Amino acid sequence: MTFIKKEHQEQAVAALLEIAAIPSVLDETDTAPGQPFGRGCLEALTTTLALCEALGLRTFQDPEGYYGYAEIGEGSELFGILCHLDVVPAVGQDGWLTEPFTPEIKNGAIIARGTQDDKGPTIAALFAVKALMDAGVTFNQRVRFIFGTDEENLWRCINRYNEKEEMITAGFAPDSKFPLIFAEKGLLQVYLTGPGSDTVQLSAGGAMNVVPDHAEYQGILAEKTAQELTRLGYSFEQKEGQLTVLGKSVHSKEAPKGTNAIVRLAKALAAVDTSTAIKLVGDVIGEDATGTSFVGKFSDDVSGMMTMNVATLEITEAQSKIGLDLRYPVTLEKDVLVAALTKTAAEYGFTYTEHDYLAPLYVPLDSPLIQTLLATYRELTGDMTEPFVNGGATFARAMNNCVAFGAMFSDTPDYVHQANEQWALSSLYKVMEIYSETVYRMCCEPQVEK
Repeated sequence: MTFIKKEHQEQAVAALLEIAAIPSVLDETDTAPGQPFGRGCLEALTTTLALCEALGLRTFQDPEGYYGYAEIGEGSELFGILCHLDVVPAVGQDGWLTEPFTPEIKNGAIIARGTQDDKGPTIAALFAVKALMDAGVTFNQRVRFIFGTDEENLWRCINRYNEKEEMITAGFAPDSKFPLIFAEKGLLQVYLTGPGSDTVQLSAGGAMNVVPDHAEYQGILAEKTAQELTRLGYSFEQKEGQLTVLGKSVHSKEAPKGTNAIVRLAKALAAVDTSTAIKLVGDVIGEDATGTSFVGKFSDDVSGMMTMNVATLEITEAQSKIGLDLRYPVTLEKDVLVAALTKTAAEYGFTYTEHDYLAPLYVPLDSPLIQTLLATYRELTGDMTEPFVNGGATFARAMNNCVAFGAMFSDTPDYVHQANEQWALSSLYKVMEIYSETVYRMCCEPQVEK
């Protein structure tokens, strides 16, 4: 049964163009009562809730501005669709061929920040439910969209929701890949703080969950560093005494697939400078994005190797600060990893401070939720790929009996957190079909054939 009509496809595209135009990037310099994460994040929330209300859903906006939700249906059970409306920054990210927050449709795809993560999948799920409403189905439980606005940073939105609101009975987060993710690695983001430097001062990096694709240095060692960068074969630009080392940006969960510009800059500087932080990042950590060279090898049979991203590096005369994002195996105890980090950091005169932590997620493969989601996906696509473990952190781990379910296919080009983020309209439409059928099977009374 196909619930999605052409009108739903057109409405979804129009909605995505509107929502993707909002620069909903965390801005803690623009906070106010009811606006905890900046004007853009709040605008994305209010605009989305207004859209939901216009579609016929009941809506609620947290007075403090942390989250909102929209729901349809009746009953004691609550099926959650966990979405986020904030996005990672695009400022300073090389390679954009369009304006990141001026959505354009080119070659059958919508290009804009957030089209893959997570505004596009959010809209796909929303209009999938709208199609069910238009078909006149009877919901045997409530279906609630939960909209967060701080997912790309500290999850303060979903944590506040959990403090104040009703828990879901089951659900999914449309924020990863098909077929589904039954386990997510633990997430640990930390800062290591240590000695400053009289010879090198710099500030590089941005979001903790992004491998930095550029790192800048301007100082007395610029010429010698440029020579070392050339010797190493690293890409860089030099203009008016400033060096910009170039890398490849990917999500931290896939750090080994990226090219870390901070590490490459530090590696070149380490050849001409003895600053402790430079030596630690350039020589000790180096381009090993698994953390093995720093704290030892951590791996398990379920989820594989740990990944480690050097996300930020700040060096002043007073101190140095290194930001690390680690995605660790689901069977590894957090305390073991923290002990290793603390011990190694101390050997170089650095102290350990936790920035963010999310426990691993695991939902048994034989659970009714996974069995229904998996069967629906397989019937509609013919893809028999097994569920898998991911290093990414989705809102699914914030709830019980919840998993990440789509919205990217295995052959979807990955633009998450990257320049020219885009999503093909054909994929958007297919995902709408999958989500409408899934919610129908999970949450609706079977329709009687006439």
